[in-house]
This record gives sequence, C-alpha cells and structure tokens, in this order.
Amino acid sequence: MGEIHEGLERAERTRPIPAHLNTRVRFLWEKVAKEDTAALARAAGVSVRTAQRWVHALKAVAEGELKGDIPMAKANAAKVEQAVRAAWQPRVKKRVRRDAEKNGFMLHIQATFGYSAAAASTDDPRQRSITQKMPGEVAQTLYAARDAGATQAEQEQILADALGEHYFRQGGRARRLDVDLNDIAWMDMEL
Repeated sequence: MGEIHEGLERAERTRPIPAHLNTRVRFLWEKVAKEDTAALARAAGVSVRTAQRWVHALKAVAEGELKGDIPMAKANAAKVEQAVRAAWQPRVKKRVRRDAEKNGFMLHIQATFGYSAAAASTDDPRQRSITQKMPGEVAQTLYAARDAGATQAEQEQILADALGEHYFRQGGRARRLDVDLNDIAWMDMEL
C-alpha cells in the first residue's frame, strides 16, 4: 500500500483496527465469519485447517491454556490484518466516502514537487508543505482509482493534477504550469 491509499484508510476510520493479533482473529471469527470456520478461511485467504487451528488457539487463550499471541506465520498475520482492514467499520467507511465525494476533503501534504512551465522558469524540484481544500471530484477520482487497483504513481499523478489546478494555478495564475509530485514525506487527509 502506498501513502495515498493509507491516507484514505486513516481518514475513513473513527477508531483504529485492533492492534493485537488475537483481537484481530477474534474480530474475523465473530463479526465477519459469524463463527463459521470455512467463512473465516475465506475471509483470511487461508486453508480451512489453518482456520480451525486459529479457532482452537482462540479457545485456548480464552481458557488461559495459551499465553500470548496465536502462533501464526508472518504471511498469515499480514492476511489477517488485510482482512480486518477490509471489514472494519463498513458503515462508517460508506458515510465518509459519500461525504468526501460530495463535499471534498482537506489535504495536508509535505512532498517534493517538480514544475515545468514556460521559458525562463525553474524546473528544480522543491519540498513544500501544503494544506489545501480539495473538491469532491478529486475524492471521486481517487476512490475510483483505488477501487480499480491503481498504483501509487497513478494516485500521485491524480493528486499532482488536482494540486496543480486548485493550488498552483488557482485564480488563473501560472496557467501553463505542470506539477509533478515526487517523494511524499508525509500526508494526511481529513474527510
């Protein structure tokens, strides 16, 4: 995942996903799979036997027979995290997305921006910190790109074009200025 995808996810959540592996598996088991082992296996992208071992370990933890986290390979822990992120607060995500696509969002970004324009201008990239209100059309474009599986570079180009239009060329200035977004230091979105 890239900075933009993670920024959208952070903005969509009112509460962070559970931090501990056991809590994440319990969330998948109880809320997503509805205590069905086959559904847990599908949600996490693992075999049914692996899901059965996780459920057995959850019961052992609850009964005090197992201390610490459920034994799990790093690849499976990453799958669990991804499944929890996908299922976490679905109604909140829908509401936030609908509001962002209607009303826009506030973008806070520090990145290196490159420019190209008419003769006698500079194309030397500079690091800038920008806070800019972006319209709903930009949110629609970013969400559509994310849903289509756009790469980080493609999402950066969408943001660069939007910042060029709404920040750098605002009010008719610098009409022929092209903006490139390079090297995002940090970014946050308020939806």
